[in-house]
Amino acid sequence: MTASRPARAAAEFARYLRTETTGGIILLGATAVALIWANSPAGDVYRAVRDFHIGPEFLHLNLSIGDWAKDGLLALFFFVAGLELKRELVVGELSRFKQAVLPVIAAVGGMVVPALVALAVAWGTPGIDRAWAIPVATDIAFALGVLALTASNLPSSARVFLLSLAVVDDLGAILVIAIVFTTGFDLVAAAVAVVALALYWFLQHKRVRTAWLYVPLAVVTWVAVHTTGIHATIAGVALGLATRVKPDEGEDEAPALRLEHRLQPWSAAVAVPVFALFAAGISVSGHALSQVFTTALPLAVLLGLVVGKFVGILGASVLAVKLGVAEKPTGTGWRDLSALALLGGVGFTVSLLISDLALDGAASDLAKAAVLIASAIASLASAALLLRRSRAHARGSDPDTPDGPPRPGNGYVAR
Repeated sequence: MTASRPARAAAEFARYLRTETTGGIILLGATAVALIWANSPAGDVYRAVRDFHIGPEFLHLNLSIGDWAKDGLLALFFFVAGLELKRELVVGELSRFKQAVLPVIAAVGGMVVPALVALAVAWGTPGIDRAWAIPVATDIAFALGVLALTASNLPSSARVFLLSLAVVDDLGAILVIAIVFTTGFDLVAAAVAVVALALYWFLQHKRVRTAWLYVPLAVVTWVAVHTTGIHATIAGVALGLATRVKPDEGEDEAPALRLEHRLQPWSAAVAVPVFALFAAGISVSGHALSQVFTTALPLAVLLGLVVGKFVGILGASVLAVKLGVAEKPTGTGWRDLSALALLGGVGFTVSLLISDLALDGAASDLAKAAVLIASAIASLASAALLLRRSRAHARGSDPDTPDGPPRPGNGYVAR
């Protein structure tokens, strides 16, 4: 018997959560290795490896190892994010207005308010004209990892809310990268990218399945986008959005789902951790850490993530519900949403990427230190709240969810 669409969606979400949890643990390990290595007696070796250049100059691809991780490996991460976004928009939670509107509004609030907080704190500071974008992103891998480890008894609707919010947040961060961090523009390369992307979409439309066509097209698209001056990770998103997400009659899996199954483990366990290995190697001396709290720009990043994300996500959610525009997720109370809003302050992967794009040298390192500290604060504080909420839901008596009595399943205990 074929599983119903809700059952298949629930199974896919559980698989996604397991993969991202494992990826989050590996990511944390890669970050620890980067910090230890960069601050050890072998720190010069770390920097030599990170800054070693390789690749053909005639294709504008004579890049450092760190840039290959940032521009190349993260394209895989953004491709998987694009696949997930397309699935959510077409057949997932974001395809139904009532379910989609709250995480969309919350994600917008969670991007606008952190940017405003950063601008308010560091107004007039050199670099803030681009650094305001650093705290706008929420890290899917870390956020879902913390949620899975601490909130086993929260209703599944809370998990779907966080995933949908993070997907929309990623889309917003992608647009910021494309608009703010484009350097110059090569029309010929752009035309090549459009043609390659259109051919990819056409082959999807014609149900062609051979990887021998898609892999070269993906590489050509990535190289062309990189040459245009637009950040190369945008190629990953564009290819993900061009992938078919609805299965044909008799087809077990649509291409988007099949590619997610194959590529997401590589993205979560290899691409993102390797990027973190070369992005998170910053100085952690006492003087450097003190500067995060005493220098306007890194302090703006830290407060944007910890305070701005919480206020933006929760404030936008409250406003949307009070105005009748949206509804809270079933069985989820404001205390649950407060914990999830605090978890949104885990910036990490995309925030580190934007730090590299927005700033140089010592300023970039301070911004990265602020991202790491803010992500640690947000993850620990939200984990404590989520553990309390999980225990409250497990007991089956939660005064914060007046929408109806607890129901068996989804972590509730029957009365």
